[in-house]
Amino acid sequence: MPFASLGGSTAPVTARSAETAGATGLRRSIGLVQATALVVGIIIGASIFVQPSEIVRDVPTIAGIFVVWTAAGVLTLAGALICAELSSAFPETGGVYVFLRRTVAPLIAFLWGWAMFWSMHSGIIAAIAMVFGRYVTFFVPGGDIAIRAFAIAAILAVSAVNYVGVQHGGRLQAMFTIGKVAAIALMMAVAFTLGPRPDAATPALAGDGQPLSDGASLTAYVRAIAAGLFAFGGWHMVTYMAGETKDAERTIPRSLVIGIVIVVACYIALNAAYLHVLPLAVVIGSTRVAADASDAVLGGGGAAFVSALVAFSCFGAIAGLVLAGPRVYHSMAADGLIFRWLGVPHARYQTPHRAIALQAVWSCVLVATGSYRALFTRVVYTEWLFFALMAVGLMLVRRRPDYQPTWRMPGYPLVPALFIAGALTVVINQVIDQPGESAMGLGMVLLGIPVYYLWARPNRRPLR
Repeated sequence: MPFASLGGSTAPVTARSAETAGATGLRRSIGLVQATALVVGIIIGASIFVQPSEIVRDVPTIAGIFVVWTAAGVLTLAGALICAELSSAFPETGGVYVFLRRTVAPLIAFLWGWAMFWSMHSGIIAAIAMVFGRYVTFFVPGGDIAIRAFAIAAILAVSAVNYVGVQHGGRLQAMFTIGKVAAIALMMAVAFTLGPRPDAATPALAGDGQPLSDGASLTAYVRAIAAGLFAFGGWHMVTYMAGETKDAERTIPRSLVIGIVIVVACYIALNAAYLHVLPLAVVIGSTRVAADASDAVLGGGGAAFVSALVAFSCFGAIAGLVLAGPRVYHSMAADGLIFRWLGVPHARYQTPHRAIALQAVWSCVLVATGSYRALFTRVVYTEWLFFALMAVGLMLVRRRPDYQPTWRMPGYPLVPALFIAGALTVVINQVIDQPGESAMGLGMVLLGIPVYYLWARPNRRPLR
């Protein structure tokens, strides 16, 4: 069996919701609405309010812009379909970690969790919390200390809600997702209904002011699609709570597909709104395209509206991220790959309370020190390397006679093959563009290998 030398196994791989629920001790309280809200709420964070400018710089044509966003959405949907099938086969707390452990190797799964805690997940929480702090200070003026204080307060507040119950965290996420989508819909309605004011000022352009090109190279399209994928980040995290989801074999696949379709529709419509009220050259030069678009329509009140919207959106994304991450660490602890005390559920709340607290502390440290930026930049590309391995794992496990998912993705094997190619393209592009940063990020992940062989592997439990 491939990867056997890394700790693979040929244990039965049938779906076992009831068994898993009993093994983890976590309460199944997440339904379809909460799961879908989690998918939408985590993805729609802060990126969609700034990332369109990055895409337009590489692909400065209206047709090209929508090709990029559609391609990023399709690639994300392909990844979601892969996750959906694997979650129907392995409805266990931990998501991608569980998929990699059961289809590729425990070592690869451990490295995913290792990178998640030290940079990928905790760093994203810290980064979005900092964006939240910046926009809150639009209403409550303050310097860098105030920004960090608001960021830390947001992390601690959301962590406290999730500490006392996943149902409370799920409801909080659903509330913020509904409000966020409603606010975006309002923003689009205003843009398309009113259009730019006749006296709207054109924001100053960044750069050298050279005219726009009529097209873009293939390399530029790849860079732009990678930027779009960043805005779709977090689509897989609902699978982390499979062990706490009602009827996980059906709920997780449905929530992934419904949630991503909603996000793709929101993103394409929001970009259409931006381009409806702003010239391409302005979008390229903008560092806050959503605010500039709102200013063009509403005047001075536009900045306040967008600041409130972005802060609200960021807080909702933090809620989803804080809810998702500890479930991976809980599953790793249950497997003996990290300290087992992290996997003991709270006696009263039945939540992975210690993992939630540890994640909150480390995320706050990253906010306080500012090192989260370097960690995020160096390691974000490795996420897509793991996604490629997840798709490889699906293709490997499909060959096993005991593999019995309750739902199978359409388009197999073409869809996972194209997903692997797309994910590796993102990785290779990052390595070529930033070889130094990429090497440092990969080096940090590889530090987990000796940890695994010296401590984690001797303590791990066999596949349940």
